[in-house]
Amino acid sequence: MINEINTLKITNAVEEMVISANKILPKDLEEKIKNAKNGEDNALAKSILCGLEANLNEARKLNIPICQDTGMAVVFLEIGQDVHLVGKPLKDAVNEGVRQGYEQGLLRKSVVGDPLLRENTGDNTPAIIHTEIVKGSKVKITVAPKGFGSENMSRIYMLTPSATKQTIIEKVVETVREAGGNPCPPLVIGIGLGGDFELAALLSKKALVRPISEPNPNEYYKQLETDILNAVNELSVGPQGFGGKTTALNVAIEQYPTHIAGLPLAINIGCHVTRHKTTIIE
Repeated sequence: MINEINTLKITNAVEEMVISANKILPKDLEEKIKNAKNGEDNALAKSILCGLEANLNEARKLNIPICQDTGMAVVFLEIGQDVHLVGKPLKDAVNEGVRQGYEQGLLRKSVVGDPLLRENTGDNTPAIIHTEIVKGSKVKITVAPKGFGSENMSRIYMLTPSATKQTIIEKVVETVREAGGNPCPPLVIGIGLGGDFELAALLSKKALVRPISEPNPNEYYKQLETDILNAVNELSVGPQGFGGKTTALNVAIEQYPTHIAGLPLAINIGCHVTRHKTTIIE
């Protein structure tokens, strides 16, 4: 049965989500920060983690963003094939929600309209929009404001098929080592494996918005997530780059079939405030 949805609902949902995502961290990630604080032996690292926790609490209390970089809006749309959208075109509806959200939420507007001319668009649009058609009659929206302190530290490698599990671990460790304190650790690391050049990058961004309480369902990749996390934390970059054993809070991997001649690897670095929120419109 066809479900008719006016895209005004999508605009309203996106407006609310960009505001709330910038002000309240997902519960499972906030819990990770609290637990990391309790597990730190390094006094300075523990103190910094306490400060990060206090920042989250103050942002919630004062109703202000948890980070001054309120990001570029990344929006994932899963649209049921039995949905009939009416009203404003989908892309326009999403961008209108971003515009209203950044305006009404008094969020910093960081998007420039041209990568070289650098003139600010004034409303944080356009968003980065990824759309997928799925089964069903609902629209699932995930909004992920992405700051560029961490985005700039992300990397993509086109490896050969001879690359091993250890190669993957070494590339992630190398990326985090080079990043140092720039992406505001402790980090959340999204990894895309397989597909081709652009899909690997998309997979890595999808991995960042997967709830950190949900490891990869494949046991092999679940173990690889753990192995990478342990290897990264052995770097002792620590919170904000000042040392300690909490360099990363979580590693998430999303994988996809690939060509026999290659092994794309994308590493998307997220800071300790890897923000995202999901809602479903029926």
